[in-house]
Amino acid sequence: MKKLSISLLASSLLFAAGSAHAAKPAKASGSPSAKPAAQSAAVQSAQPAKDTTPPSYDMKPQSLLDLEALNKKFVSLAEAVPAEKFNWHPSDDTRTFAQLFLHVSGERYGFLGLIAPKPEIDFKTYEKSTTDKAQIIAELNKSWEYTRDTITKMTNADFNVAQPKLGPDANKGDVIYLLVADAHEHMGQAIAYARANGIVPPWTVAAAAQAAKQKDQTQKQ
Repeated sequence: MKKLSISLLASSLLFAAGSAHAAKPAKASGSPSAKPAAQSAAVQSAQPAKDTTPPSYDMKPQSLLDLEALNKKFVSLAEAVPAEKFNWHPSDDTRTFAQLFLHVSGERYGFLGLIAPKPEIDFKTYEKSTTDKAQIIAELNKSWEYTRDTITKMTNADFNVAQPKLGPDANKGDVIYLLVADAHEHMGQAIAYARANGIVPPWTVAAAAQAAKQKDQTQKQ
């Protein structure tokens, strides 16, 4: 888009220069009819200056912090859901609690498996492989460890390695970005499942308790 904009601007400048020249009286045959250097300078001055500002979001450490916080929430929410509710789902065409948690776990292997070695699991059956609460929580933690180790081993240069099979401008950093975005999406889904069953997310309970404690302390002062 930048190249196109610059090209159009350059064409406009050249056209304007040509029109002005055509309106002037003819010069002597020995005089130059254009000023390439001046035109080139005008085009260059129209180009935006190179942005040297450091990025405000460092993908590697920030994605690790984000994904770790999300895993803690997934685990704490799974712990809060009664074992008999792991087969619950809002409709027949949606995942159960168990399948949702295992879907989150499986997608960690799926996304990162595009750019790194992945465990030998059967993605076709993984989501329905168990409904056991303890085993599902173990799978969430196991897949998080795989995620943490995979991203930690990546260098900053690795994040810029092209992934043409994902798109002409895609790179490994995009895969990490998609993993983070996808995890947030399913966190919202898991919260909705919990709320539909009268389960308040543990971190919300903790925040409410902390707020009540601070309020009580303020009133006593």
